[in-house]
Amino acid sequence: MFKTILLALGLAVSVSANANTLTTLMTDLNKVVVNNQETQSGFSWAVGDTANYKLSIGGFINGTMVMTIKSVAADAVVIGQDMDLGFMGKQSCDMTINPNTGETKSMVCNGQAQDPNAGGPVEVIETKEDTVTVPAGTFTCLYIKAKQGENQIEQWANPKLIPVAGMVKAIAASQMGPVNIELTSFKKM
Repeated sequence: MFKTILLALGLAVSVSANANTLTTLMTDLNKVVVNNQETQSGFSWAVGDTANYKLSIGGFINGTMVMTIKSVAADAVVIGQDMDLGFMGKQSCDMTINPNTGETKSMVCNGQAQDPNAGGPVEVIETKEDTVTVPAGTFTCLYIKAKQGENQIEQWANPKLIPVAGMVKAIAASQMGPVNIELTSFKKM
């Protein structure tokens, strides 16, 4: 049912020691979605595709995230992800993936190479069709509940409609409290 990781998003190592944990978390959220056979056929990438999100971590850290397709080739898609978490700082990541296999070729955040497989395996607990409302609107999605170690991950995705990773909403635990990610707008080229 699952292939390999497709994209990694998140904070990576920056201002706080917890940032690396959040990078891993974002990577694993997307492992669940893009490796699910029900969503795989929905992915199509075009340079300039963009998805904008609001973030809340622990209820006291608020920020934004922008995901953009930077380049597309037969064997490589480069996905950019820029985050602004106010006092926690900013981060810019680029991930190159193989669109045919989902294999991560590289991930670089703030100029430093990252290990997208650092979080370990993700176990899918449940998938179903669901509807979710976020600032960008109400969407019919694939709801995925998964577990990594003791941490539970929830994600709502619609890769046929939402560009880049198809993510509409995600909720997961972190060392700094719950991470909530919600789509605010998107643009498909």
